Amino acid sequence: MASSTVWWLIAGGAIVLELLSGTVYLLLLSAGFAAAAISAHAGAGLGTQLVVAAVVGVGAVIAWHLIRRNRPAEPPAAANRDINLDIGESIYVDAWNPDGTATVRYRGAQWTVVPRAGTTPAIGEHRVAEVVGSRLVVDKI
Repeated sequence: MASSTVWWLIAGGAIVLELLSGTVYLLLLSAGFAAAAISAHAGAGLGTQLVVAAVVGVGAVIAWHLIRRNRPAEPPAAANRDINLDIGESIYVDAWNPDGTATVRYRGAQWTVVPRAGTTPAIGEHRVAEVVGSRLVVDKI
């Protein structure tokens, strides 16, 4: 069996494992294996194929790590609009209770509303900033 065929099989196996595990790192390493297969097609020796696989695969992993490190952190799940579609919606608060909570009708149900920590309760339009259990944490608009 040709060495390029072996590299293609290894690359395919890494892609299958990546699909089963859900990590991107095996996909990046499979790019290195595919680069080694291409170098085998070009007639490079086994040592060169190994170096190409290592440089491309590990280089891709390092590049991905640097890109992810420089990306801003995701908000927690309770405040992430991608997870909870209530984040960013508007509600109207008629009155606040003495304990700093309010009750509003939102999406056909009664919800307890609390202002974000450090803010004073005020009557009027508010934007949902976070959902904690069955409480809406809001900011004044």
